[in-house]
Order: sequence, then structure tokens, then C-alpha cells
Amino acid sequence: MRVEIWSDIACPWCYVGKARFEKALAAFPHKGEVEVVHRSFELDPGRSKSDIGPVVPMIAKKYGISEAQAQAAEDNVGAQAEAEGLEYRTRGRDHGSTFDMHRVLHFAKEHGKQGELFQIFYRANFAEERSVYTEGDERLVELTVEAGLDADAVRKVLADPDAYADAVREDEREAAELGATGVPFFVLDRKYGVSGAQPAEVFAQALTQAWGERPPLKLIAQDDDAAACGPDGCAVPPRG
Repeated sequence: MRVEIWSDIACPWCYVGKARFEKALAAFPHKGEVEVVHRSFELDPGRSKSDIGPVVPMIAKKYGISEAQAQAAEDNVGAQAEAEGLEYRTRGRDHGSTFDMHRVLHFAKEHGKQGELFQIFYRANFAEERSVYTEGDERLVELTVEAGLDADAVRKVLADPDAYADAVREDEREAAELGATGVPFFVLDRKYGVSGAQPAEVFAQALTQAWGERPPLKLIAQDDDAAACGPDGCAVPPRG
């Protein structure tokens, strides 16, 4: 079974939702047969790399609330993150463009490191004092090396604005076609969708339902006497 997760590094509920989904997956009897694929979704597509600012005033402006109310919202997310065993800084975080991070995540996918890098980016963005936006490309290189990727190869990706850009845009196009207007957005076998940072119990139910409704394998017309191997060994054709 395949589970695709559309998310953005700047999305706190994606950070929390990932932890809740992984808790459900860890308890799922068929977890070894579940492929998890992360997909790109920018909350602020087209944003300039130089457009960086503090989180709380951004929330206040975006939702038309006071900064005190925005800080209370951050405190609420922080409490829910802590309940999932996640570190979350509710004061002093900044935000900016995540496009380059998504491009690097597609590079990481080619090297089997996408899942690890997603978690490293989340931790850096939500839990660490250092910014993932103000220190330039070398900060991202440092984090990708932590995931086991080659620093020079990552620098080449970051230096080329077209590298993996189409892959990011394709993910975002697919999200729109599937009806995703926000993230996190989980799609199970392109048959079921789960929106938002749902409780682990909801993800467990979705996994069970999607697994149980997988169609049985249909065999094409064939010769029942064809030689094959099984638990007891391989059929040995009779000597002529």
C-alpha cells in the first residue's frame, strides 16, 4: 500500500500530523508493506528567498487577529507538539520561502533519504534556535549532510534554480487535482484522503480500511501445470 503525504516545512500541523501518522503506522500490522512518499506543497508559493520575518506577526496579519491571539495560537500548537514528543519553540521563530528545501527533498528522494531529511528540516525549523532561512544555502547543506547526502551535490542543486523545480510544481499540481486546499494531506492508494493533523486513531482507522479494501490479485488465464517454486522447493520437470 502506498501513502502519499503532501506537506510544507513551514506548516506546524504537518510537523504534528507526521508524528501522529507515524504513531499509527508503527502499530499497523502491515507496516512493512506500506510505502510512504512525501510530496511538496508550499503554503506561500512564489515567495522571495529574501522575504523573511517573525512568525507571530505573520499569523496576526494573515488571520486578522492581535499578536497576543497569534501567540496564544502558537502556544496551543506547541502544547500539542509536546504531547506527541516533539520539541517546539513558541517564541522567536521566523518564516520564509521553503521552495529550495522542497527541491532538495526531491534530490534526497532519489538517494533514499527523503524521510530522514524531512524530519531534520522539521526539527531545524520548529525546534532549533538557528534559522533555516537567514543563514543561506550553507545552512541547508549542513542539514542535508546530517541526513547522509553529499554536500557538493546538494550545493549544485541549490545553485541551479531549475533543479527539481518541475518536480515540486508537479506535486503541487497533483495536490490541486486531488482537492487539497491545505496541508497536511494524506492519500492512501489514491483511493482515500485524510486532511489535517488528525489523531493517531483516525490514521489507524484509515490504514485499516484502505488495507482491507485492496482488491484481490486477479490471475490471467494460464497453464496450471506450469513449473514454479514454492515453500517446499521447486518443481523438477520429469526426464524424457
